[in-house]
Amino acid sequence: MIQIADIREWRTHDVVDAGGHKIGVLEAVYVDTSTDEPAMVTVQVGLPTRHHLVFVPLTGAIAGPEYVKVDYDKSLVKNCPAIGMDDVLPAEDEAAVFAHYGLPYQPGVNGERQLARR
Repeated sequence: MIQIADIREWRTHDVVDAGGHKIGVLEAVYVDTSTDEPAMVTVQVGLPTRHHLVFVPLTGAIAGPEYVKVDYDKSLVKNCPAIGMDDVLPAEDEAAVFAHYGLPYQPGVNGERQLARR
């Protein structure tokens, strides 16, 4: 498990898929609100004039020198629901990100979000 203190140091480093193909640049860390453990990161992808952010789960991720290797293929990540560089993922769209990766979505007892940016 990657610790949150460690993963924060990897902002602006490359995110690569299991095959070593660059997906983009790590932008932010999101924790699971029920455990406060790192759960996903946002990755900056796209053309230089049209960047956007996609979410990538940290399940099975490995931190290496100058990169974070995730356990998801680049093509799957690039097709994930995206947000603008200055946007916040709307609460009602959060479940779609989990569904994209085939992960269970578990909002809080009172409908709280499962992800929070740290």
